[in-house]
Amino acid sequence: MDRAEKKEAVAALNDVFKTTSVVVVARYTGLTVFQLQTLRRRMREAGAKVQVAKNRLVKIAVEGTPSASISGLLTGPTLIAYSNDPVAAPKVAVEFAKEFDKLVILGGAMGTTALDPNSVKSLATMPSLDELRAKLLGLLVAPATKIAQLSTAPAAKLARVFAAYAEKDKEAA
Repeated sequence: MDRAEKKEAVAALNDVFKTTSVVVVARYTGLTVFQLQTLRRRMREAGAKVQVAKNRLVKIAVEGTPSASISGLLTGPTLIAYSNDPVAAPKVAVEFAKEFDKLVILGGAMGTTALDPNSVKSLATMPSLDELRAKLLGLLVAPATKIAQLSTAPAAKLARVFAAYAEKDKEAA
């Protein structure tokens, strides 16, 4: 990698650290190429990305960004996983680490907050933004549905009463 390529890589990583909401750092020693490709695919499906970069370049790129706290985690073969959804990258990383014990989560950052491995795991248990939006929408729609049911209930009761009287008249005749 020549000097210009390194500058481009640092600039790209700097943009990542400035724009994403969560970064997870993990050690990947012992994972096969196929397992890394599987991790990348799962991250992509969840709306997150995984990147293996030189620690020195990542340390330069992370300076002055909200995720600066991760620079101490960058020793040995590490990868970074990041996403705009604060739950996507941690969720996939934790699930993958459960499946393949060679992936060891070291920590991460969410905004200016440093995350230890337990924080990343607890973040992974939270529902995603889409799930939260769906729950909120369900809570907002539920009262309207109840009102609609209550407004149609008296008409349905009247119809049943009229049907009962009509049937009673038929039996009397």
